Amino acid sequence: MFNLWFGAIFMIVHFTLFLISYRMFGKIGVYAWIGMATVLANIQVVKTVELPLGIIVTLGNTMYGTIYLASDLLNEKYGEKAAKKAVWFGFFTLIATTVIMQLALLFEPHQDPFPIEVQGALETLFGLLPRIALGSLCAYLVSQFLDVKIYSVLKRMFPAPNKLWIRNNGSTLVSQLVDTLIFCTIAFAGEYENDVWLSIFLSTYIIKFIVSLVSTPFLYAARSFTFKDESGS
Repeated sequence: MFNLWFGAIFMIVHFTLFLISYRMFGKIGVYAWIGMATVLANIQVVKTVELPLGIIVTLGNTMYGTIYLASDLLNEKYGEKAAKKAVWFGFFTLIATTVIMQLALLFEPHQDPFPIEVQGALETLFGLLPRIALGSLCAYLVSQFLDVKIYSVLKRMFPAPNKLWIRNNGSTLVSQLVDTLIFCTIAFAGEYENDVWLSIFLSTYIIKFIVSLVSTPFLYAARSFTFKDESGS
């Protein structure tokens, strides 16, 4: 049960910090959050945890979910162009991180025990990154642009301010299904038995959508923020 209730706290911490980032830094804070989130989500995803009933999930789902929250906020307040710019920003951040860390691993460490141990830890963590990053990049580009497009369509269909929950969850429901399918296929196919892979796929999608539902009140809160330097934008 620890993973379950601690996961709820983990989720709230993510959303609260996102709100703080936006409150303190405005639109720039949202872009900065997306850059950080794309990196941290792909580091966390190498760790799997077990929930009650034997459900296996990967970490990173909550952090990755905040990216959808961020792009939906940008689309809601600043328009589709700003949301698409954020998608490309996250894409570049992940590519740059992957390239830099792979180069860093090529350096020969000092032969004292501690540097060697650090090298081993980095290889364990970032040695998996290229495959994880490939799956994430493909899933990220397809699902994020899909999310932006669906959100824009729903925004035209349901423009009322109180219909924000339809725009947010409607776009996420579809885009995260596509995201999870692409990512799990590339990142984990052949790594686990079929039943474990299916468990990860289903649980990941369910967790992601729960994250989306929980994030909705935070999106409403973020939408209410106003900034003097953005008046009339």
